[in-house]
Order: sequence, then C-alpha cells, then structure tokens
Amino acid sequence: MSTSAAGPLQVLAEQLRAEDTPIAEHVVEPVGTDEPGLSEEYAVVFEAVREGYLLHYGEPRLMAGHDADLGLLAGDYLYALGLDRLAAIGDTEAVAVLSELIGRCAQAHAEGRDGEVAELWEVAARRLAERG
Repeated sequence: MSTSAAGPLQVLAEQLRAEDTPIAEHVVEPVGTDEPGLSEEYAVVFEAVREGYLLHYGEPRLMAGHDADLGLLAGDYLYALGLDRLAAIGDTEAVAVLSELIGRCAQAHAEGRDGEVAELWEVAARRLAERG
C-alpha cells in the first residue's frame, strides 16, 4: 500500500521548485507513489535518494523536459540531498544503508544485473523502517 503523492514526493517537489537551481524549472507535479512504512522524515530522505536513482537509471517522477546531462546532475544532487537530510537527523547508520544502496545499485547496473535492483530497494526500505 502506498501513500498519496501529496506526501514525501510533494515535499521534495516543493523544495526543488523553491531552490535557485537549473533543476527548478523542470520540476513537475509528482507522479507515482511513495514508500510505505517509513516515518515522514525518513520517507522524504528515501524518496530523494530514489528520485536520484530514477534520474540515473529510470523514469523520474519529479522532473520533465531536462536533457541527459541535467538529469545526471540532478540525480547526484538528489542523492546528496537525501543523505544530507539523513545526516542532519543524526542517523549515521541509515546514511550507511543508503550509501551502500546507491553503490550496490550502480554496480548491479554496470554488471548487467538490473533484475536485482528492486530487491536492494526493498531491503533498504525495511532497514530504514526499523530505524524511524
């Protein structure tokens, strides 16, 4: 079961629109669903990292009309945004969980093991849900 798009994805969209960056003009209304089972604070972090991943490897839910270069930069920015928010919470173990997820997803894609990625996200979501 997923929460409505008015949750963490909307929080991210509003933040990205408000920032004075090249990303802002490409932010659209959120499309898709949020990760269930996470507190709001952790859900925003998780969805920022997921959106970063989608900008690198899939179809983003918060951006449209951008070129490939901006997509990669925006993906990196969202990875950093998520990890920064998590560090501000003070949960260094959760930072490690998501950092490991980012690295393992990149490795899986580089090695042609794309089918393993969904499980990596599920495991990371469960580990975060246990924390907050």
